[in-house]
Amino acid sequence: MRHQVSGYKRGRNDAQRRALLRNLISQLFLHGRIQTTEAKARAIRSDAEKLITIAKNGLRADGNKVHARRLVAARINGVDAAKKLFDEIAPRYEARPGGYTRMYKLGMRQGDGAEMAIIELVQE
Repeated sequence: MRHQVSGYKRGRNDAQRRALLRNLISQLFLHGRIQTTEAKARAIRSDAEKLITIAKNGLRADGNKVHARRLVAARINGVDAAKKLFDEIAPRYEARPGGYTRMYKLGMRQGDGAEMAIIELVQE
């Protein structure tokens, strides 16, 4: 029975899975859109949206900017991705209450038949 068991392992141990998701989210913030498998896109979608919300709250006048930057830096790889998140991405979604990402299904990958998808940041 799978009582109180959530998430998928995707054939990796904890450290590999965490590193994979961190790298995918960092690349999404750096490039604005990435192509990956549908399962990985679904996995990073909620985490990416939560990080954008943290960055938005850190930019508010009453928000703690340093604390928000440290929270984001602990969850993604690279200083460049965090800097772009706070300087470009979060201000763009200041008036948007949520739904910062969009996912397009591409069909099957030629080599192994994996469902592919593009996940991108919504332009506003």
